[in-house]
Amino acid sequence: MQTPEPLPPLRPDPRLRPPRPAPAPLVPAAWGERIAWVAGLVLVVSAFTDWYVGTEPDGLSLAVTGWHTGALGKLVFFIGLATLILEALREAGIELPATLPESLVLIGLGALATIFVLVRLLSVPDTYFATTSRGVGLWISLLSAIALIVAGLLRASEP
Repeated sequence: MQTPEPLPPLRPDPRLRPPRPAPAPLVPAAWGERIAWVAGLVLVVSAFTDWYVGTEPDGLSLAVTGWHTGALGKLVFFIGLATLILEALREAGIELPATLPESLVLIGLGALATIFVLVRLLSVPDTYFATTSRGVGLWISLLSAIALIVAGLLRASEP
């Protein structure tokens, strides 16, 4: 009499299964680069948008660009330009030294731009015209400065 065949195992041998693919990251690594490019470009352009708007007593509507608000508006422009240069150098294969990570530079530039824009946001000069209010360009500058900080943080989380 022959012995019966043993029952097949309920689970296949784990050594025979193909390995599981690594889980995809929630935020792709390229987002930090894209956000840095866009934030730098928007900071450069926003220096030439209206930061303050108002009307003259005779009904004439006027706007003051960020470039004409003084040194802070020009500094915001140059911070955006420095961000674009930094990103262009990275694309060309030139990287910063390991002691100065690019993510830290982006966070620093974004924090500096945020402080400059917040100063202009909180202190509205009344020297331009009688009824001065904040323009849309000032808010765009603030959002892009914050986006630059976010880009630096995303770059810092890259492997």
